[in-house]
Amino acid sequence: MPRDQLPQTGFLSGISEGLKQMLESQATEVKLAPGEVLFEQGDAGDALFAITSGALEFSILSAAGRKLSLDIMRTGAVFGEIALFDPGERTATATAMEASRVLRLRNRDVLSQILRHPELAGDLLRLAGQRMRWMGNQYNEQVFLAMPVRLARKLLHLTSETRGGRLALSQAELAEFIGATREAVSKTLAAWKRGGVIEISRGGVVILDRAALHGLAEPELI
Repeated sequence: MPRDQLPQTGFLSGISEGLKQMLESQATEVKLAPGEVLFEQGDAGDALFAITSGALEFSILSAAGRKLSLDIMRTGAVFGEIALFDPGERTATATAMEASRVLRLRNRDVLSQILRHPELAGDLLRLAGQRMRWMGNQYNEQVFLAMPVRLARKLLHLTSETRGGRLALSQAELAEFIGATREAVSKTLAAWKRGGVIEISRGGVVILDRAALHGLAEPELI
């Protein structure tokens, strides 16, 4: 069976061929069963991961001990890149939603290779800068965008690779994803249903008009 390759998406988009080959040479595969935890919030983090098959959910525990879902990542996603530069505690728990495989890159292995091939250090720092800019944009969206815009963007993101635009999440879970109340999310989804943009069922949400949802995902300019 051929070895899985690192995806050239997200943090690794635009990666140079030399850096890609170096990272792939240091990657090890981790297989996860449905419901298995890759790491928990508070665990020591010392590695970057890339999903080569399956899907992982990322969640945190609130101060009251309630689980709050943050994101779902699927094949091609890269996460944990901060630990590649500065190992520290994991800020969320990663759990396999289905049978999954991920590639793991440990901080110590990558730094060892950088010492041997210092010409690759610039490429790695450039990737870090790109990721910092992306994180800044995400923060700005959460703070400044209206709730319906955040909800539309989250639905588009979470259904980008699902068949038929179906998302098996409750309205309460969607509210957790975007930092809103369930009542506000329910009211917005009901309006979109009346407009023929989505369908709502007990099993979740189905996107009927993706183009219209893209329009709703754009903030209104005043």
